Amino acid sequence: MKNGVSGNIAKGFLQSKLTILLMIAFLLIGGYSTFLIPREEEPQIKVPMADIFIGYPGAEPKDVETKVAAPLEKMISNVKGVEYVYSTSMKGQAMLIVQFKVGEDVERSLVKLYSELMKNMDKMPQGVTLPLIKTRAIDDVPVLGLTLWSEKYDDYQLKQIGQALTNEIKKISDVSDITILGGRSQEVKVLLDKNKMAENHVDFLSIGKQIQGSNVQAQAGYLLQQDTAFSVETGNFLTTADDIANLVVGINQQQPVYLKQVAQVEDGPETSNQYVLFGYGKADTSKANAFKSDYPAITLSIAKKKGADAMKLSEQIISKVEHLKKELLPNDVQLTVSRNYGKTASDKVSELLFHLFISIVVVTLFVMVAMGWRGGLVVFLSVPVTFALTLFSYYVMDYTLNRITLFALVFITGIVVDDSIIIAENMHRHFKMKKLPPLQAAIYAINEVGNPTILATFTVVAAVLPMAFVSGLMGPYMSPMPIGASIAMMLSLIVALTLTPYLGYIFLREKEKKGVKHKESKPLSLEESRIYKIYRAFIRPLLETRWKRWTFIISIVIILLGSMVLFYTKSVALKMLPFDNKNDFQVVIDMPEGTTLEKTQAVAKDIAVYVSRQPLVQNYQAYIGVSAPISFNGLVRHYDLRRGDNVADIQVNLVDKGERSMQSHAIAKQMRAPIQAIAKKYNANVKIVEVPPGPPVLSTLVAEIYGPDYNGQIKIAKQVKNLFNKTADVVDADWMVEDDQPEYHIEVDKEKAMRYGVSTAQVTATVNAALSGMPVGNVYQPSSFSQTIIKLQLSDADKASMDDILDLKITGMLGNAVPVRDVVTVTRQIKQKSIYRKNQKEVVYVLADMSGDLESPSYAIADISDNLKSITVPKGFSLKEEYTHQPELEDNYTLKWDGEWQITFEVFRDLGIAFGVVILLIYILIVGWFQNFTVPLVMLAAIPLSLIGIILGHWMLGAYFTATSMIGFIALAGVMVRNSVLLIDFINIRLKEGIPLKQAIIEAGAVRTTPILLTAGAVALGAIIILFDPIFQGLAISLMGGTITSTFLTLLVVPLLYYKMMRKKYASK
Repeated sequence: MKNGVSGNIAKGFLQSKLTILLMIAFLLIGGYSTFLIPREEEPQIKVPMADIFIGYPGAEPKDVETKVAAPLEKMISNVKGVEYVYSTSMKGQAMLIVQFKVGEDVERSLVKLYSELMKNMDKMPQGVTLPLIKTRAIDDVPVLGLTLWSEKYDDYQLKQIGQALTNEIKKISDVSDITILGGRSQEVKVLLDKNKMAENHVDFLSIGKQIQGSNVQAQAGYLLQQDTAFSVETGNFLTTADDIANLVVGINQQQPVYLKQVAQVEDGPETSNQYVLFGYGKADTSKANAFKSDYPAITLSIAKKKGADAMKLSEQIISKVEHLKKELLPNDVQLTVSRNYGKTASDKVSELLFHLFISIVVVTLFVMVAMGWRGGLVVFLSVPVTFALTLFSYYVMDYTLNRITLFALVFITGIVVDDSIIIAENMHRHFKMKKLPPLQAAIYAINEVGNPTILATFTVVAAVLPMAFVSGLMGPYMSPMPIGASIAMMLSLIVALTLTPYLGYIFLREKEKKGVKHKESKPLSLEESRIYKIYRAFIRPLLETRWKRWTFIISIVIILLGSMVLFYTKSVALKMLPFDNKNDFQVVIDMPEGTTLEKTQAVAKDIAVYVSRQPLVQNYQAYIGVSAPISFNGLVRHYDLRRGDNVADIQVNLVDKGERSMQSHAIAKQMRAPIQAIAKKYNANVKIVEVPPGPPVLSTLVAEIYGPDYNGQIKIAKQVKNLFNKTADVVDADWMVEDDQPEYHIEVDKEKAMRYGVSTAQVTATVNAALSGMPVGNVYQPSSFSQTIIKLQLSDADKASMDDILDLKITGMLGNAVPVRDVVTVTRQIKQKSIYRKNQKEVVYVLADMSGDLESPSYAIADISDNLKSITVPKGFSLKEEYTHQPELEDNYTLKWDGEWQITFEVFRDLGIAFGVVILLIYILIVGWFQNFTVPLVMLAAIPLSLIGIILGHWMLGAYFTATSMIGFIALAGVMVRNSVLLIDFINIRLKEGIPLKQAIIEAGAVRTTPILLTAGAVALGAIIILFDPIFQGLAISLMGGTITSTFLTLLVVPLLYYKMMRKKYASK
């Protein structure tokens, strides 16, 4: 047999001393790479996003929409690479969210966006503010949360300690941003007395102007005197509350009016507009007994710079804080780490590296059982080299070590071993046959299977690689997997042709040298082997009898179709990705608009008490009036912008997942009903929000209502929301329409105002100052890092009712005091609601989550779709449904399904296309090798057979058929075809040697069964470890179930189909 490519490569390395040095060098490079690559839990998803805030003071939502939001959307949609533009038109301002296509360059995208906006600002109406553009990236999610809390100190003192701590932590170079949540800032309150102001003929605006005019200091220039230049500085800043109290703010009857005469001036905390509370759960019994209540707290949420290692940064910050404790933290102030993504990332990566090691050991032990310890050793030594090189390639490609990149390695452990197994096993067989001297036998063995192995490896790469081209948000999430797996496959082929022959030559033949002394060690003939006898017993009846052959093939097809029925009956449910086991989740509370901060706090506290009694809760933080530190989910949902008296979040931290058997999703599910029951008492809308397993979406289930009339859309949306509430497994239903909030509209009578010498602007500014306070500058404190503002305001008692406001007096042009009520009329109305738009179309969102037996939105969508007929639509209109894209026209009402469904649809569509490409590529490869158009069809027949095991496996384990299950199925296509290639290639070798077809098939089956079963066992055993990971369980089931069924069926079905095809051609033989 003449040497092929593989034989020549192997010959060069078989006896070269360099081979072992290369092996050691590769292992060192790989080991070093694992220390250099940054570690994180989730992969870096680069989706360029930006928020644009633009003010239009005083304008109503509809006015903001037509004058600001709609024109801006049009401009932004001109920018290349923009995928979605969302806008919200609120009273006096608009907010736009721009999302670029995945994979667009972040910096370039933002430059294009900025230049497009600035170019068109002249088209904006007068009075519109300059846009504020804020970028969003995965690094905005804080990696570390430090919560300071105390029994003795209040939130005002805690915030000052927090500010000092923040200044020190910011000195660490990889920290990008620190936000202090909770606490009250320092301010100088000027509490004005309405009656005394009226007596002394001063008002809000005149006092404000006097304070601003007295708080000035400036560089005046230089004075030249006697050859010296003196720097001259004029004026002086206000430095204390006393300075402010002693200011003269007016003249009354030729007497100066001091501020202290008409106001009480205090230096202290501002009025609360947010509360943060900390408490322990039942899991921490010692602390829960010592600290039974909830305590005022503040949280420092710390984000990292792009590319920084979360684990190293967290360790660095925590050690610095420990060091600073004795200087900055009083003994009564406690510090709790309420979030540490660095640690969870490090734990996850370490766990996966351990899993990788276990799966290598399991596969090795399996090979040792089958081929003896020497064969196992050959395989065991070649796998780490492959992975070491793969990790080095990760480092070169700027990947991080995260759950996806490492899973690529764990999932491919069993497949990577295949090349080495096939070559080692064939060398082992040839050494045993003793037909040639060891060196020739080794080269002959490699030639025999080397070339088909190269082809087989390319078929597996062809099967895996197309999955890297999944589009949408899921693309960057999944692409490291097929890319990493393909690199590992190619490297394993190189290792199998260089290192494995070298190791095999050393280890596998030594046994024969020792055995020479024993006379009974005869060359082994194939016919005597046990495998040959078993295989012949199975296949011969099928080759000999036609009806048996047909019965066997038809029964397999029936089983395949039968297993497909399980999808239809929902025995195997489809879902994008199941929830991962995390250490925390959030309770998001929305009260009706118009609720006071105190009432919202009462609801949050009530829910927090329930949370604290749960046995698996370590601790919790309640954030009232402000959002909790955002997670990956909050990034897209913009939870960080949640502010106001009617919102609250509770961050629930669970016991570490290593110390509990229950999954976090099950805990959240269990707590949902009791929490919802508490919320119902207060008419609150509560959602339990978990960290999503895949890319974040607005909500799991989203219905977008489009149509010709916004009020009509709201009416339809309300009915859809009611349908959500009635549908099984649909929970936490909500919609993006504010509750009715009563509003007083104070209208100025221009004519009356003019007669009194008062302008509309004066009235507006005075009412604004009375209700919201009026900042009039800062106190000068050079050593402080934060500013202390001076704020004019009324005491709470002085602004208790509308009459109090209307009694305020304004000084007219002639010095006359005019009560506000003399120049205004007050009407009571309902506050106008925000208007939402998506890609230039008005939309109303209805949101919900899934929890129950079938947690996939596709089933809920099917149920709700059936009931849409019950929705009443305005006369002359109907309600259409769209599943994949926005409606083209808005002349009718349309419900478009979005959320997780959209991503599920895109992923399964792209994976389906990828599967089609896979089949085509494999077909081309095999045609190229065998130079025959029909032979590849026989090999491809094995692919659907794996579905039997995959579907039944999911059904038996009660698992969802997820995107990872699909990946497993596609990857298996390559493995199955590889087995067929090796089988048929061997049959062809035998036929060329002149052996009859039936005999050639039996011999090929007998010879190739061992390596095929070995590779199948390796794939299945390598996947066992993955079974315990909730997200990738589907992948493991696919690899195990699919491999087991299709391997046995390949060994029988493929030879039978090949026999059927070749029978006439080789009839004479």
